[in-house]
Amino acid sequence: MAGCCHNDTCSSSEAQNNPQWRLALWIALGINAGMFLGEIVAGVAAGSASLQADAIDFLGDAANYMISLSVVGMAITWRARAALLKGWSLALLATAVLASTAWHAYAGRLPGADTMSIVGVVALFANGGIALMLYRFRTGDANMRSVWICSRNDAIGNLAVLAAAAGVFGTGTAWPDLVVAGVMAMLGMSGGWQIIRQASGELAESRLTPVSAAG
Repeated sequence: MAGCCHNDTCSSSEAQNNPQWRLALWIALGINAGMFLGEIVAGVAAGSASLQADAIDFLGDAANYMISLSVVGMAITWRARAALLKGWSLALLATAVLASTAWHAYAGRLPGADTMSIVGVVALFANGGIALMLYRFRTGDANMRSVWICSRNDAIGNLAVLAAAAGVFGTGTAWPDLVVAGVMAMLGMSGGWQIIRQASGELAESRLTPVSAAG
């Protein structure tokens, strides 16, 4: 039937031009930018490595949503390039989190468990809402999937921050906070690698498609 799509490329293109997809990105961008500002202030005030790690993740996601909005409706090659950029930026942010965690371990300051708990709950509601909103787009191309991976990782990270707050309160040491920050960094690296791998595959496939068509 004319106008019907029965392949992944067509379905992905339709989804990219879906007004609901654009709206979801704008909402996610606004929430992430606001949460970064609030959480970085709280993280510094509480001396929490995991809160600061989560704040950096919010900043990275806000930038990633902005990149996704800039390539909505473009060809798969440009969307894959955007996803590749996001994958590398996620990996670099994870490296920055590891460096920050090492500094906190050296400084030896005990973080404020009460602040960690309050901010962690707020961030969990924010990221949980974003993850639910973006769930329907999780099986798209690398650009769309990268957005889902970021939102999923954020929600998991918030649960980890709450666990770290309980650990700090229960043990009276900073190690639960440092361990969670390190795990969040590794999760970021893993998510970045998943995005890079899929985007690289889509770029390679887009280069081969014209050759196949010409043959």
